Amino acid sequence: MSEQAGKEKLQSSPSYTQERSFWELMGYAALLGVFGALAGLVFIGITGLGAAWYGESGLGWFEGNLWWVAVAAAAGLLVGVLRKVLHMPEHVAGFIEALKNEEVEPATVAPIVAVSAVSLIGGASLGPESALGSMGGGAGTWLARRRNFNESLSKATTLSGLAGALGGLFSSPLMAVVLVLEIAAPDRKVSGKAFIATVVSSSVSFGLYFAVAGTIFLGIYEVPTYDFENWYLFLAVGLGVLAAFVVLVMGGIMEGAKRLLGPGRIPDLARPVIGGVTFGLIGFALPLSLFTGSEQLATILENVGTLTVGLLVATLLAKMIALAVSSASGFIGGPIFPILFIGGVAGVILNAIFPEIPLGLAFTCMLAAVPGAVVSAPFSMVLLASLLTQVGALQTAPILIAVGTSALTVAAVRFAASRRTTSESDPSGSSEISR
Repeated sequence: MSEQAGKEKLQSSPSYTQERSFWELMGYAALLGVFGALAGLVFIGITGLGAAWYGESGLGWFEGNLWWVAVAAAAGLLVGVLRKVLHMPEHVAGFIEALKNEEVEPATVAPIVAVSAVSLIGGASLGPESALGSMGGGAGTWLARRRNFNESLSKATTLSGLAGALGGLFSSPLMAVVLVLEIAAPDRKVSGKAFIATVVSSSVSFGLYFAVAGTIFLGIYEVPTYDFENWYLFLAVGLGVLAAFVVLVMGGIMEGAKRLLGPGRIPDLARPVIGGVTFGLIGFALPLSLFTGSEQLATILENVGTLTVGLLVATLLAKMIALAVSSASGFIGGPIFPILFIGGVAGVILNAIFPEIPLGLAFTCMLAAVPGAVVSAPFSMVLLASLLTQVGALQTAPILIAVGTSALTVAAVRFAASRRTTSESDPSGSSEISR
């Protein structure tokens, strides 16, 4: 190779790789991966105490324990006290919002982690990603400020912290990188640095998490394999529309919970207590509706032949209500895991009603399509569904179509609703644009 050719090849590398600050970022990304793994191990270990008080229960109607209501109410009271003592605002930036902001205020991390831990131990239908994301992202933002990084490096550092927190949780560096970058959608100045930094942090986090825990999140949902057929692609469109219907019902329930339990209507200390009593009673009536839903969904798949359609539908609606109440009454946690549960159960119900639709097809499509219409990360949801169920490459095609259809359907419904609202508020049919 000539000297000129060598220079041209060197110059083809991104210019930022020749800057010292970039290599500092790589070092910090590795440190954030270590921090994310340790934070995940500790937090998941602590919140896993919830399973200790949950204990053994049945799967059917009213096969829970009534004393769960007291535990959930006590957790609600503690959540209310913590929020008051820690001076937490009503609105706390969640995992999705933190990714889109590409920044996590370090001062908010400790309160979020404390309240989220109590929420998850108490049985709230929420996930751990909010607390883990705040720890990883908060550490990244703090480091960037300490080092006086410029804006692009600061955002890349925060995103690497978020990916480091998720690398162990999802047991897949690929999943963490795709989810973080797809939701955050960083601009060109940030994306290149962020990609490499998130790969480093999530890989370090995964390696350390796996070395200590020895378990992985992948393949936890065992579904029967099925042979791909072309007409499944058309069926996937219908599954996407059905997923959109599930999302709209869930959205209506969550809006109703906000109106009933919103701030100003009920004293601040009473709101989480009422919320705890509510999802505690729901858990007593339908035990599979408590907690994040990941273990409960695996239990449903293990007992898919013994659970009636009526019980499954009731569990689906109960989970929606529990998620809505948990979110509206002041508990803190992420929505991804409960929504995965809702999508997965919807797929099981569909197969129970129409056995000719393979369980593997119905489950994987709905598992991805329901959260895919809520979280603006369709490729991440397809990847997550395929990793969680270990379906074949051909079987991912219907999943992608279902996710795309559900996202477009929900967007179309919301667009039509907004147009109708605008039309009702302006009967003349005019608008600022037309004027």
